[in-house]
Amino acid sequence: MALSGKLSVEVTVQTPAAKYFNIFITQFHKLQNICERILEGNMHEGDNWHVPHSVKNWTLIVDGKPIKLKEKIEAIDKENKSMTYNFFDGDISKNYKVFKVFLQVFEKNDGGASIKFTIEYEKINENVEAPYGFLEFFEKSAKDIDSHLLKA
Repeated sequence: MALSGKLSVEVTVQTPAAKYFNIFITQFHKLQNICERILEGNMHEGDNWHVPHSVKNWTLIVDGKPIKLKEKIEAIDKENKSMTYNFFDGDISKNYKVFKVFLQVFEKNDGGASIKFTIEYEKINENVEAPYGFLEFFEKSAKDIDSHLLKA
């Protein structure tokens, strides 16, 4: 059984791609008020939520249980509407040595967007399951964001 892996989920939304991506680069701090499965988010290190290397604390609901972790943005590509995040410390480090999340927002012909989340991970041992619960978390959160933006 491999310790490293990659999982992806793609979610179609009605919100235009530029508007959807904008929430990640200008309103990331509001996700805890938009997404049902984000219980709490706060700055741990730095003073800007939207720049690489600022560290945030998060409490999320994954697989029906609250988990705590730290997150930092590693890269932002505005032209391709993509971002790379590193999740570490807290509950995530109990099971994974590496946990990176890649987000990309694609334009769709109908005016909506397709949101792709890819998780690259390395488990601490073979007894740890692949992080399928995070795919469900990202899928549900993507729909919560879409609903919020459609109301705005």
